[in-house]
Amino acid sequence: MADWTIRRAEPNDAESLGRCIDAAYAEYRITDLPPMSDDCAAEIAENDVWVAESDSGIVGGLILVPSGGFMLLANVAVHPEWRGAGIGRRLLMLAESEAISCGYAEMRLNTHTGMPEMIRLYSRNGWMQIGQRGNRIMMRKALAK
Repeated sequence: MADWTIRRAEPNDAESLGRCIDAAYAEYRITDLPPMSDDCAAEIAENDVWVAESDSGIVGGLILVPSGGFMLLANVAVHPEWRGAGIGRRLLMLAESEAISCGYAEMRLNTHTGMPEMIRLYSRNGWMQIGQRGNRIMMRKALAK
């Protein structure tokens, strides 16, 4: 598999990032999941957004949103053709590093019961389930400073 790098997203990445996110979620076919790629341009302008990029374009993305006393991991996505390349793990590591550098001691995220492999991935990486509303699973991770 080709090389890839991670960098901060730029405004002109919005469309490509949206396509990557759509591809990442396409296999799930979850009817009660909101569109995850809505308004990537606004996400880039307002939040801490990163992209994984290869010669073929954007192959992963990370959206972090400061939220009161914690950093929200709003979205992490890897294009299906790039799964297994370590992009997701590196994006999660970057998310934690960014949260710590911003002074946060905790991160949170929401995921879906229809994405059990993501729940397992987060659990293996130290995330704990703190609640559930319907199909939405809320998780948190304490960060070491």
